[in-house]
Amino acid sequence: MSIGVVVIGRNEGERLRKCLESVKEIADRVVYVDSGSTDGSVAMALGMGLGVVELDLNTSFTAARARNEGFNKLLELVPGLTYVQFVDGDCEVVPGWLEKAARFLDGHTDVAVVCGRRRERFPDRSVYNMLCDIEWDTPVGEAKACGGDALMRTDALECVGTYREGLIAGEEPELCVRFRAAGWKIWRIGEEMTLHDAAMTRFGQWRKRSLRGGYAFAEGAHLHGAPPERHQVKESRRIWIWGLGIPVVTVSLAIWLGTWGLAILLIYPAQVVRLALCGTRSVRENWWRALFLVLGKFPEAMGQLSFLYNRLAGKTAHLIEYK
Repeated sequence: MSIGVVVIGRNEGERLRKCLESVKEIADRVVYVDSGSTDGSVAMALGMGLGVVELDLNTSFTAARARNEGFNKLLELVPGLTYVQFVDGDCEVVPGWLEKAARFLDGHTDVAVVCGRRRERFPDRSVYNMLCDIEWDTPVGEAKACGGDALMRTDALECVGTYREGLIAGEEPELCVRFRAAGWKIWRIGEEMTLHDAAMTRFGQWRKRSLRGGYAFAEGAHLHGAPPERHQVKESRRIWIWGLGIPVVTVSLAIWLGTWGLAILLIYPAQVVRLALCGTRSVRENWWRALFLVLGKFPEAMGQLSFLYNRLAGKTAHLIEYK
């Protein structure tokens, strides 16, 4: 059994150093894929003796493209590679994760992907970091999708055709749709996997990340929204209702009924209260999560509209970066 690691990054600085140091001694081979960094990331990786791929600047960067090129490089360096761990350059792999994940795949031959608990390194530095940590806390067991950090079977990945390079976000859930269509399973185990450093301290960063999420939901529904999968159709429908439908209805009612028509906007604070009372974490976390789940529908709607515009205009999407 052999395990390779693909790390992707761009101007991650000290976060990248921690990431590379967490895997360079425990994997059979590590490949770092750089997307045009200007902070010395490439020299750092080369200095550690790791394989490095520098993406061609003339082609649009996407995380999917970076992962594919790193995977191809790994296969050149380690023929017959059994498993590959993908990890983002702003994450640190927890000691023991690779061994535990590999043992799980060894014992579950129908599982193509295994992932664990990704935690935010500094959840108390900002409400946005805290929201990321809550987002990463997903149920253990068979899952429909994984995130950017996951251990995968090499043969399964080659079988379904690797990541879809044109996606600017949401490439992991899209890949998992194809895994499951081919008869493979996705599994999340209750083991610590990675520490993530979102470094998100401003509202504008959160807004861009939410906009990117809306775009990804729209593209996912476009690709695999047909039955039986109905991939991300429900998420997109919610965005259209809460982010666009209700505001349009409110304007219409205000024109017809005057200020009384604005009463429909009370549905938003009511939804915040409902979500907060249904939360399973601390009171503080439940209320912040509820508030931003509702607020997030507006930038997510802008992301949906951006995808629709690009689709109709025949334009190519560009990365939406929040850092």
